Amino acid sequence: MWLLLAVGSAVSAGLVSVTVKAGMKDVDSNLGTFLRTLVVLMFTFIMVLITGSLRTIWDIKPLEWIFIVASGLCTGLSWLSYFKALQIGDVNKVVPVDKMSTVLTMILAIIILGEPFWWLTFVAMAVMVVGTMLMINRDKTVSQDGEQQADDKKTNWLTSNLWLVCALLSLVFASLTNILAKLGMQSVDSNLGTFLRTIIVAVMSFLIVLGKRKFREIKRMTKSNWLFLVVSGVLTGISWLCYYGAIQMGNISIITPIDKLSIVVTVVFSYFMFGEKLNRKALIGLILLTGGTLLLLI
Repeated sequence: MWLLLAVGSAVSAGLVSVTVKAGMKDVDSNLGTFLRTLVVLMFTFIMVLITGSLRTIWDIKPLEWIFIVASGLCTGLSWLSYFKALQIGDVNKVVPVDKMSTVLTMILAIIILGEPFWWLTFVAMAVMVVGTMLMINRDKTVSQDGEQQADDKKTNWLTSNLWLVCALLSLVFASLTNILAKLGMQSVDSNLGTFLRTIIVAVMSFLIVLGKRKFREIKRMTKSNWLFLVVSGVLTGISWLCYYGAIQMGNISIITPIDKLSIVVTVVFSYFMFGEKLNRKALIGLILLTGGTLLLLI
């Protein structure tokens, strides 16, 4: 059952990246994150009502509350970083960096949670790292006449690589989210835990949008923005419920890599929706990243 949930999480998460990219066109990333979170909140609340798990909220222990709240905060920070990266960078560049959270999560799971590992685990992680580096090392673009154009040297490094900084922050916070959620939801219903974490993310993103006075920009949003943001929110809710249901049943060091196979879904759909293509080096990187992930399942 945990395997089916992990696969379901991967497919829905892969679609999230492309729908977010489409929905947040010309929309402030913080505002878009808040609106998506509201959709996820409503979705998870409905699931809690259906399963009847809301009544078990009084059984949550103080330490579990600490981990759930901390994981919610890390989720909010990860989302804000990730969606900002998606807004200013190519999907095919941002997603591979974010998926590297798999390696960090596995290392933390081995150290903190004491999950089993063997030499093949480290081989798989090394292959995934190499694959990721090949996918994101694309600083030059090819013009129609075949000549390579260098990036504008007048732009400082931080400005031209802001997407990478945001993606790396997303990576770190996503890994912490996984570990904290595993610690906090061991005896808590996964639907209830997901709902509680979403409340924290919603409050956090609301305060940021309120502080930056971005609510006035809602009136400039198009029907397309609303459609894709709502769809991405629903897909996120499905992905979360599947993922946190899976990690309750199995080892996070195995489930997380399966979930990160969503990159294949993202690459395929980003090609059809945005025309983003992989060059030969990036394609080899995708194959290595996928192969390293599958190697973990042996």
